[in-house]
Amino acid sequence: MKCEVEFLAVGDGCRPGDAIIARYGDINSYQLMIVDGGNAETGETIVRHVQRYFSGQPISHVLLTHSDIDHASGLRTVVQNLDVRNVWLHMPWCVSNAGRHLFRDPRWTEDGLTKAIVGEYDIIREIALKSIEKNVTVNMPFQGHAVGPFRVMSPSFNAYLHLVPQFDKTPDANEEAIAAAGYWIGKESLVSRVVASLQAKVASWMPESWGVEGLRDGGVTSASNESSVVLYGQFNESGNMLLTGDAGICGLTWAANYAESQRLPLRAFQFVQIPHHGSRRNVGPTILNRLIGEPLPYGSPATFRAYVSAPKDDDAHPRKIVLNAFTRRGANVYATQGQSIVSYGGFPARPDYVDIYPIPFSQTVEAYA
Repeated sequence: MKCEVEFLAVGDGCRPGDAIIARYGDINSYQLMIVDGGNAETGETIVRHVQRYFSGQPISHVLLTHSDIDHASGLRTVVQNLDVRNVWLHMPWCVSNAGRHLFRDPRWTEDGLTKAIVGEYDIIREIALKSIEKNVTVNMPFQGHAVGPFRVMSPSFNAYLHLVPQFDKTPDANEEAIAAAGYWIGKESLVSRVVASLQAKVASWMPESWGVEGLRDGGVTSASNESSVVLYGQFNESGNMLLTGDAGICGLTWAANYAESQRLPLRAFQFVQIPHHGSRRNVGPTILNRLIGEPLPYGSPATFRAYVSAPKDDDAHPRKIVLNAFTRRGANVYATQGQSIVSYGGFPARPDYVDIYPIPFSQTVEAYA
């Protein structure tokens, strides 16, 4: 089986987003899968793209990695205007009863908690309702589920249950109960989001060489990002693939743990998505060594491709320190930044597409504050 993966150009300036179209099967007999829908206007881009290149072929699977609007918004248009057969997305209000003890206020009823949460996730609710109206099967993707040719590596239902109270849109969490289960990440507040936004702007630079890595362990991202669906695919012609959404070190670690428990090979990918637009809060040397391999000697040939969705004209993303980390571990790294990029995976090249070239290793990278 072949698998082509295309990252559509999404966002500009400080407005990121993800939108991926996977074509899998054989040249004359293939299926389509959409992973994330970017911002609101991205939905129209996806629809036009499918109609142009795939003659409006049915979409076997649409998967939303997590509930952030830069991944979810465009899927409303996709579900409304394309022939979609299956939708996979997390609906946080659907786990409210099982997780009531994980919220701080013990007085929550099942109905009250459900209403409080569903009211904050209007885009997710709209996608689900549109799907049901069109008789599209709606599923929640958890660890072990098969979505087309991919397997869900993370999150497990239990991990997701403990992450939901830590989302910035849900009621206050019972920190002690969540920490006791080993899932405490920390609820993201408005202040923390503002601080993170300010820190995203590059204040200073530092030198970096191939043999001296500046990327650090210990990065922390939001609970919503950690709930991202991580997908693993094995293709006899295209090799092994890893799609990561906005997962951080926790989500990637859960995915690695599951892969090892299922004897799925790590450090042997031919295609990897760099998570969260190349943020250094989502990866570190230890998890990268485990997932994709340790740094190679200088001058070693590249062994896989790594793609990242990053806005056009965004000076802070993707982080050069992150791109260097993937490059020294054997990746040819490519970023969207205003153009769609495709890894053909055995499918024929499109005549109206131009060649792309990997981003070179950077001698200066973003310094930590």
